[in-house]
Amino acid sequence: MNTKVPTSSFAAEDQFGQRVAARLSAGSQELSHDIGERLRVARAQAVAMRKQAPQLRAASTVIRSGNVATMGGSWWTRIGSVIPLIALVAGLITISVMQDEDRASELADVDSALLTDDLPPAAYTDPGFAQFLKSDGASD
Repeated sequence: MNTKVPTSSFAAEDQFGQRVAARLSAGSQELSHDIGERLRVARAQAVAMRKQAPQLRAASTVIRSGNVATMGGSWWTRIGSVIPLIALVAGLITISVMQDEDRASELADVDSALLTDDLPPAAYTDPGFAQFLKSDGASD
């Protein structure tokens, strides 16, 4: 569902501005020339700013869809906003795979050290082996 600001509000703003300008013009005849000239310059600047304002409003359209409001744009803009999310997910997957490979490599090193050692692997589970290591280390 696309909702845009109705153009009738722009027309109402223009009518209000014209009424204010007419009232200011009517009251400016009683002022001195210097003040009247400054007011004329200020009005010219205000009109110039007003002419630029509709261009800014037309450039930023807000599209409301359900409970989500997004800026209107092309598919390339939407795809461009998803690319950082895809890069983040790819980076996390890469980190996870690298950590798994590192853990597997460390476990393989421990397994190969156990298998090539002089002691059988069952000796490491023996409760007296820890005591043997402590007494062997103390006698050195």
